[in-house]
Amino acid sequence: MSKTLKEIAEELRAANKKAQLIYAFNGTGKTRLSREFKQLVAPKGNGDDDDDAISPREKILYYNAFTEDLFYWDNDLEEDAAPKLKIQPNTYTDWLLTLLKDLGQDANIVKYFQHFSNDKLTPHFGEDYAEVTFTLERGDDKGTEPLKISKGEESNFIWSVFYTLLDQVITILNVAESENRETSQFDQLEYVFIDDPVSSLDENHLIELAVNLAGLIKSSKSNLKFIITTHSPLFYNVLYNELNSKACYLLERFEDGTFALLDKHGDSNKSFSYHLYLKQTLEKAIAENTVQKYHFTLLRNLYEKTASFLGYPKWSELLPDDKQAYLNRIIQFTSHSTLSNEVVAEPSGPEKNTVGLLLNHLVSNYGFWQQAESTASATVEPQG
Repeated sequence: MSKTLKEIAEELRAANKKAQLIYAFNGTGKTRLSREFKQLVAPKGNGDDDDDAISPREKILYYNAFTEDLFYWDNDLEEDAAPKLKIQPNTYTDWLLTLLKDLGQDANIVKYFQHFSNDKLTPHFGEDYAEVTFTLERGDDKGTEPLKISKGEESNFIWSVFYTLLDQVITILNVAESENRETSQFDQLEYVFIDDPVSSLDENHLIELAVNLAGLIKSSKSNLKFIITTHSPLFYNVLYNELNSKACYLLERFEDGTFALLDKHGDSNKSFSYHLYLKQTLEKAIAENTVQKYHFTLLRNLYEKTASFLGYPKWSELLPDDKQAYLNRIIQFTSHSTLSNEVVAEPSGPEKNTVGLLLNHLVSNYGFWQQAESTASATVEPQG
C-alpha cells in the first residue's frame, strides 16, 4: 500500500524501536523523509509562545544533507585572507556549537577527523566555534598557511563534529540519575536520525565508521531511539550485522510520488536481492517509458555491483564500445553537484534509450545474472 513520506514518518515513530535501519536508492527520498520525521517529532513553532515548552532542537538530533549545507566557505578573495569554513548561525548550530564548546570536545573532533582523513591535516576552531581553518602540520611546530580542504574532507569533518557530539550525548544520557549528568541539555532528547553519513570514504574506512556507529548505538542505555538511512549496501550490511536488535526496511518510491516502507529480514542481498531489484526497477521504467534522472544512478549502481562481483577494478570496463562516451553520459546524470550552473536537465528521449541499451548490454554479456536469478539469492550473488 502506497503512502506519503509523512505517513511513513508516523509509521517509524509508532514502531517504537531502539534502532531502525532503512535502505533506499539515491533519489528515493531519504533526506526528505528525515525532514518529515523531524517536523513530526519537533514541529516548527513548538514552544515559541511558552517559555516552559520543550525546544524542538532538544527532541531530535539529526544529520543529513541539510546539516552539511550549514557549513560554507569564506574565501575572502578581495582581502586575500585565509579560507575559513564557517558555520551558518541558526538555533540548531548555535545550540550545537555551544554544547561542543562547553563540553570541550574540539580535541576529540580533531582526533576523529584525522583518523579518517590525514593525521597531518589539522582543524583549528575559532574562539566562538563559528569558523574553522585547516593547516597541514609538518612536524616542526609549524604548519602550512590555512588551506581549503576537499569536498570529501569537508564532509568528513562535518560528520566528525556530529559523531563527537553523539558520543557525548550517549555517554551523558547513560547516567541514570538526571541530576548527576554533566548537562541537562539532552534530557528531553528522543531521537537521532542519521541520513547517509560520509560516502566519500573508502570501503575500509566506511566499514570502520559503520562499526563505530553501531557500537555507539549498542552502548546507549537510555530510551534514545535511532533511525539510520543509507544508499550504500556495504554500510547497510555492516550495520545489519553489528546491531543485535533492529528493524530493517527498504524504502521504495513509486512513479506517482508515493512511497512504501517494506519490512526486510537479512542483509541487502538476502533480504531484497539488491542487484535483482535494481534490474527489475530499471526494466519496469524502460517498459513504461518513465526513465528519469535517478534511473541513471540505479544503472550505475548495477554496473558497480556487477564489476565488484566479477573482479573488475573499474565498473566502466563493463561498458560497451565507446566506453568514455557512455561513461560521460552516466556521470552527467549521477553527479551530486548542486551548483546552479551544473543543473542537469531531465533526460531526453535518446538519453532514456541509453538506459535500455546499457542494461541490455550488461544482462546479455555477463551470464551470472541468469544463474543468480535461477538460484534465488544463492551464493553466486554479489556480496555487498
